[in-house]
Amino acid sequence: MEVDTERLKELRRRKVLSMRELEELSGVSHNTIWRIESGRQGAHPRTIRKLAEALGVEPEELLKEE
Repeated sequence: MEVDTERLKELRRRKVLSMRELEELSGVSHNTIWRIESGRQGAHPRTIRKLAEALGVEPEELLKEE
C-alpha cells in the first residue's frame, strides 16, 4: 500500500519520536520505517496498522489519498 510519507514523518515528529523509538513502540524495524519514510517501499496493511497504533492515529491517516 502507498503510504503518505510526509504525513508519517510529520506524525512521528509531532510525537517527538526517533525512528528507533517508533521501532520499539510499533514492532516495525528501523530499516522498514526508513524505507517507507524515504519512499523506497510501500507497506503491508499489517505494517500500516502497527505504525498507526504506535502513533495514535487511524491507519487511513497514513495512506495517500487517491
